[in-house]
Amino acid sequence: MEPNDGASVKTTKMTKANKKVIRKQLKASHTLLKHEGIETVSYPTQNLVVANGGLGNGVSREQLQDILKGSSSVKCLLMPPNKPYAFVTYGCTEDARQCHAALNGRQLQCQGRTVTLYLSFVDKVVESHVGMKAEMPPGLKVLEDFVSPEEEVQLLEAVDWSFCDDPGDNTIQKTLKHRRVKHFGYEFRYDNNNVDKNKPLSGGLPAVCHPVLERCLKEKHISIWPDQLTVNQYQPGQVLMSSTGIPPHVDTHSAFEDTILSLSLGAKTVMDFRHPDGRSVAVVLPRRSLLLMKGESRYLWTHGITPRRLDIVPARDAERSVAVTPDPCDLTLNERGTRTSFTFRKVRHMPCDCAYPSTCDSQRPLEVPQRFSLPCTDVDAVQLEMRFVHTVYDEIAGHFSRTRHSPWPRVGDFLRSLVPGAVVADVGCGNGKYLGINPAVFTLGCDRSHSLVQICADRGFQAFTSDALEVPLRSGVCDACISIAVIHHFSTQERRLTAVKELVRLLKPGGKALLYVWALEQEYNRQKSKYLKERGVGPVEGVEPGSVGQMDTTAARTVGTSSSAAKSSQPELSIHRNRTAFGSQDLLVPWHLRGGVQKEGQEPSHIGEKGALLASGSTPVYHRYYHVFREGELEELCRKVRNATIETSYYDQGNWCVILEKTL
Repeated sequence: MEPNDGASVKTTKMTKANKKVIRKQLKASHTLLKHEGIETVSYPTQNLVVANGGLGNGVSREQLQDILKGSSSVKCLLMPPNKPYAFVTYGCTEDARQCHAALNGRQLQCQGRTVTLYLSFVDKVVESHVGMKAEMPPGLKVLEDFVSPEEEVQLLEAVDWSFCDDPGDNTIQKTLKHRRVKHFGYEFRYDNNNVDKNKPLSGGLPAVCHPVLERCLKEKHISIWPDQLTVNQYQPGQVLMSSTGIPPHVDTHSAFEDTILSLSLGAKTVMDFRHPDGRSVAVVLPRRSLLLMKGESRYLWTHGITPRRLDIVPARDAERSVAVTPDPCDLTLNERGTRTSFTFRKVRHMPCDCAYPSTCDSQRPLEVPQRFSLPCTDVDAVQLEMRFVHTVYDEIAGHFSRTRHSPWPRVGDFLRSLVPGAVVADVGCGNGKYLGINPAVFTLGCDRSHSLVQICADRGFQAFTSDALEVPLRSGVCDACISIAVIHHFSTQERRLTAVKELVRLLKPGGKALLYVWALEQEYNRQKSKYLKERGVGPVEGVEPGSVGQMDTTAARTVGTSSSAAKSSQPELSIHRNRTAFGSQDLLVPWHLRGGVQKEGQEPSHIGEKGALLASGSTPVYHRYYHVFREGELEELCRKVRNATIETSYYDQGNWCVILEKTL
């Protein structure tokens, strides 16, 4: 009887293992159907999908090829960008069947963690973007191997990162979280993205840079000697923590002349360029390469580096500068190293007269009043949010942070309820007031405002710059997420839904997300919110539901007129009068910087590119876009997410709130 009992136990263990594989395969099938519209099949074919074996899961092409190398009949390996799966096509069905039998459930070490591969048969593979090409923005060039390895060493060694109290020091140095910055010639000020042209630093540019600049002049890459240098050293990311990046921006037109040069030393990276119409191109910057931005690429396209540990790069041209395409036949991963950039500019002393007035601060019209409408397209939405959300928060970050010091009690309760060791993402973390609530959990913050992220870093918190619609963290990595007063800044329902789906994507199954949005109903159950109660208690400050602030005396009004808005059938945005009931769901809410008050009845001359109301004799009044949620609207939005359920919803001092739980 004993041998039979032992055999029975062994059979039970195998059954549990098989059940786990089947369960994982079923989950992978749901993901594949959702992302690509491809269904797995129960019979052998030439094609396999490898779940957990994708670039989005941190598996490189080289790692997957190494596992598959036992079969010589592999015809094609497709790795779609940012997806957790890959596709393998074999020369015959029998080879695919043998691979399925040998590798299903195989484990590999990837980025310091164990990844288990689950294989399933499919009739077809994803063919979108195969062979797709991408072009660099006009005026953009990347010159490979512009400096030699010896010159690279000399340049890096010439930068003294030790702090110096010598008043005769001719540089400005700052140490930030995972990043060090040093300025020569002029200090570049990140608070206003400009330089003080009346305060040059003594000493000019380092002599070690002169041979590089002389070569640029000789080869006619530039026509005038630069007089400003910013050296940035970016530290690589750590586990669960992205490498530092650069927020998307256009270098201020009035600050610098046309051509901007940037050397990449120590490691390569990928820089993202985006046109105002929504087009985007990712460009590989190899180690020791020189980036040249002039004309359209310098004045019109934003450029930035997404904070992440791994970049998606072409596999065949690993050490060349190319525009990255979504072609799944030729993509792999590159782990970032410590990179140092030398960015050379020429300070401008006359107003800019470029051919791109829409992004030029020198040519910004002061006399043309404007009227703003709700966006008709996603491109319109991006532009509206850039102007009335992202840019505004970068401008008001310091003042905003000083008014944001008291965590909301029920948000604190949610964070303190989490088990020790839990991983938490605060998406839209602002100045980080929730990042230190529960020291027993690992809390990581991200925000679209680089200035607010810098405040978090200065306070010793882990935070990085990121859009809430595309957070550069792996799927299923978080035990909990919070999104406090963020989603109401997205100007279309589709973008608000995408923001909720992104929170759910970050969660593990069973993980929970807490969402807060402004409520249209600022009086609920016969009780006024603090937002209404605090009316008339003092000078103007930035205020919002759930916080204690001061009264705003700006009268509600629509904002000027413009031909584009006049032709639009979309509702126009009005300026809200602070501390009053909301008159519509989509509006611009004023923020008076440093207590400046606009005179009663004074009409704005215009709203500037940075969302500031500019009127003669008054301090700037910035305007933030909001979509305030009616009762039940947040729940309706959350129910559109298929793999999440609403655990609870409630009203909290002028905010509608939901706790979501991920089901798959």
